[in-house]
Amino acid sequence: MSYRPLVFVVLIASLLLSACSGTTDQPTGEAEDTTQNQADSVGEIESQFELAEIQNDEGGPVTITGEVAYTNPFFTAGVGQPLVILEDQAGFVDRDRGYIMPPESQTIGQITSDFYNSPFTYSISLPIEPEGGVRDVDNDGEIDTGVLVFAPAYWTNAFGDPFLERRDLHGGGWSGAYVSTKISEEAATELEYIGGKIIIYAFDSQQGFPSGFGEDNMLFTEDDPIVGIPQGYTMVDMDSDPFIFDRSREVVMDLLEPEGAALDDFSDLNYLDAFDEMLAMMREEYSFTELKDIDWDAKEEEFRPRFAEAASANDGDAYSLAMRDFLWSIPDAHIGFSFTDSLVSRFFEETGGGLGMAIRETDAGTVIVNFLTPDGPAELAGVELGAEITELNGQPVGDIISAAVPWSSPFSTQHALRLQQLRYAVRFPLGTEVEVTYQNPDGAVQTITLVTSEERNSFDFSSFNARLSGTELPVEFQVLDGGIGYVAIYSFFDNEVLTVQLWERMIQTMNTNNIPALIIDMRTNGGGFGFLADQMAAYFFTEELELGNTALWDESIGDFYVDPNTPDVFYPPREELRYSGQVAVLVGPSCSSACEFFSNDMTLQDRAIIVGQYPTGGLAGSVKDFNMPDGITVRFSIGRPLDLDGNIIIEGVGVVPDVVVPVTEETLFSEGDPVLEAAIQALLQP
Repeated sequence: MSYRPLVFVVLIASLLLSACSGTTDQPTGEAEDTTQNQADSVGEIESQFELAEIQNDEGGPVTITGEVAYTNPFFTAGVGQPLVILEDQAGFVDRDRGYIMPPESQTIGQITSDFYNSPFTYSISLPIEPEGGVRDVDNDGEIDTGVLVFAPAYWTNAFGDPFLERRDLHGGGWSGAYVSTKISEEAATELEYIGGKIIIYAFDSQQGFPSGFGEDNMLFTEDDPIVGIPQGYTMVDMDSDPFIFDRSREVVMDLLEPEGAALDDFSDLNYLDAFDEMLAMMREEYSFTELKDIDWDAKEEEFRPRFAEAASANDGDAYSLAMRDFLWSIPDAHIGFSFTDSLVSRFFEETGGGLGMAIRETDAGTVIVNFLTPDGPAELAGVELGAEITELNGQPVGDIISAAVPWSSPFSTQHALRLQQLRYAVRFPLGTEVEVTYQNPDGAVQTITLVTSEERNSFDFSSFNARLSGTELPVEFQVLDGGIGYVAIYSFFDNEVLTVQLWERMIQTMNTNNIPALIIDMRTNGGGFGFLADQMAAYFFTEELELGNTALWDESIGDFYVDPNTPDVFYPPREELRYSGQVAVLVGPSCSSACEFFSNDMTLQDRAIIVGQYPTGGLAGSVKDFNMPDGITVRFSIGRPLDLDGNIIIEGVGVVPDVVVPVTEETLFSEGDPVLEAAIQALLQP
């Protein structure tokens, strides 16, 4: 499987898949004809190579079994159809990162235990006559029949039939994660074999195969030592020198989780040591140190004493507060962590009291009441909808808002932060007396004292996700009364197969009914899988497009590295699944991560109009999780999203609307949906 750090809501820049030119596949039929002709003479011609030393010579493997152990928290997320297949390694032999393994080479195995519990087990029954990319690898200067090279690998299938197509294969190549081979993660030798196991098939007994990596420590190069191999299947163990050639009937080939995909775990350390490990990792791997002007030395000086004190006193509450404040100090909305019970209690204590009103700030800078809880403190005291709030507790309301620290911190953009500060500026502990200075519409300025109550309606009303019921499918669509299509994508983190099937059903419905324009509502999409988001955007284009790259920290060079051979690309589906009508995309600050990649994709070639009151959330880095003491899991950004010119995109800015819908009293109190109405109007214009 191609492991890619997740672009989240959260999951994951690529440890695999690549592109170089290679030799042409030999048609399977030709290989079979040659096999038959040469099989007649097996035993009559001695191999020109010294024969490999064979272990357990039982005639060759018939079945492969193994385990797949994983620690990565995103491994099972969104998986609708997990597969373990016999993966054709012709792409690796050729170093062709765009190699598409043909469907006939994809022998699909069986998952034989619970996929959702690590490790799970699998088995593959080997075909009597395998097919795939035949390659001559014996370096004898002559054209020989060649061999097939396979590796069991884990994949997920989201598109089309049960076999993997180019989109499922992330563009092609060979697996670098959860495969039986060990793959280099260093920049200079990225994706090269460095060990593990493969299984090979020889059509006759005259073929040669490498017995080691040679002096260059690379396989399938000119300096490989070559030995003769038997006809049929043989497992090759590359962790020995020379390689071990095993002809057991059943061979065990576990699939390996690479170091870059494995979950870092500091949970067994004390609070201070865990902080030191976390900080050391983030110093190197955090993607936006320069962009956000992060001073890690200053953060160490500020926060390390708090962790030391918590460790000395074994004070879990002090530790969790130190963790909260440290992570909140990094202005990146992808930074997140799981709350301890003490933090949950503190959250409800600090926000448990409401004034019975929600507030919003207009483009003119006024702060007005846009929601009143029925019979809440504010309404009972005479505050009306549309009232302007000027002071809280004798201070200008703007200063109170700016000083509020939301529990949903941190944020990548100022507009997202400000909207959340508006929510928290009117939350207090239960029973708090709050002095409010306000002016009702057409009324005089008044100052009253309100006592907070347990009401949470006003808090829920101002949530970014207030429009969600929690029962939404990942894709829901309809045709509006005016004949314009409407689809909401609620998540790129749901079941991938379901998401793609609903998406294609929507496209087919729009095309069948000749719907001339489509509105795509992304306003409550929290993100998910960046690759899925890109491929769903591809349904609106007629050609493949390179989108950019992801830069990841590479320990071997001590810097962030971009593999030039693996740009992010989207691949349009077959023609009948493409939509060619006009498109408007609705965005807002709750559109984050993968949602922003989709929205940004739709700006390419001016394909869509972007409509909204605010830009998207501005968080675009790929993420990874790690474990800390007391059950805390932390997430942070490790990938830099780059355009084709190497510039960081989206992070800290978001996708900016072409059509900006104003925030005014008129739009705040509209009975309809002013953003949707603006999109319809934009599509109806010539």
